[in-house]
Amino acid sequence: MMTQRTDIAGVLLAGGLSRRMGGGDKSLLDLAGQSMMRRVVDRMTPQVAKLAINANGDPARFADFDLPVVADTIGGFVGPLAGVLAGMRWAEQSAPDVRWIATVSTDAPFVPTTLVERLYDELDTQMAAIALVKSGGHLHPVIGLWPVDLADDLEAALKDGVRKVLHWTDRHGMAAVEFSLIDVDGEDVDPFFNANTPQELDRARELVQRDALTGE
Repeated sequence: MMTQRTDIAGVLLAGGLSRRMGGGDKSLLDLAGQSMMRRVVDRMTPQVAKLAINANGDPARFADFDLPVVADTIGGFVGPLAGVLAGMRWAEQSAPDVRWIATVSTDAPFVPTTLVERLYDELDTQMAAIALVKSGGHLHPVIGLWPVDLADDLEAALKDGVRKVLHWTDRHGMAAVEFSLIDVDGEDVDPFFNANTPQELDRARELVQRDALTGE
């Protein structure tokens, strides 16, 4: 069951360069009749108070989603932390009641419908400031829950040259939230499977056609 958090906004990270996919906006590629972005939007919208897309360049290419598009506030494509910061600044300006942002990469079309609630619950349980997802023994550092009041600290860190997510999260306390793999016809499938290459996109299309993933 999805639970909507009115104090959490969602930020869809689409600011990368998609080099392994050959460039362009991989989140707009077709996945059995819908773009990957559409699938992520549909899964995240019921979980959060507001939703925005973090992307650079012409925002008009995302007009069909009718969502605000926020660009990185730190130039030079410095990595996913820049997208987190952009989301925090957007929340400060447009959603003053929001205390956290939940970030999701837009090439992960099977993100669980319980994502936000699970992350929020673990912040208290593990007494951490930031929660990141983990599955199959792997941490996914761009999918997580971040307190908006750390925006100034994050901006200072980026200006000081910090680029790796864990180098910054370790300063504040990070909870790793384990999500189970999904059994699909005897095969374990990661709910945070992301399509970075044409081959991975073909794999995602196969999974969608099998109607295999409903989320945790």
